[in-house]
Amino acid sequence: MKLRSKLGLGLIALCLSLPALAISLNEAMSALGSAKAAGQVGEQPDGYLGVVNSSGQAADIAAQINQARRAEYQRLAKDNGLQLGDVEALAGQKALEKTPSGQYIQVNGKWVRK
Repeated sequence: MKLRSKLGLGLIALCLSLPALAISLNEAMSALGSAKAAGQVGEQPDGYLGVVNSSGQAADIAAQINQARRAEYQRLAKDNGLQLGDVEALAGQKALEKTPSGQYIQVNGKWVRK
């Protein structure tokens, strides 16, 4: 019974510590430039970041920034009487155009260096 109790407490402690492993939006924003330059994340036509190479914190960076982008896209859509999909598509088009050479963008569902 003691072993079961210790295992239970260990699992609870692990679960409580997992959210602490995620990065904040500020950390994600700070890491975005280097993650793009390293080919870990890239811009997608839907206005969101995608994971090109899942090394490092690529997934966490993309998730944090995509969450913030979605909130902003929703706000813009509501404020301007637009559909969310239209705002996402326009943002995606602009992001693809602004992406510097050497970084990844998604074209027809495939990652390519611009």
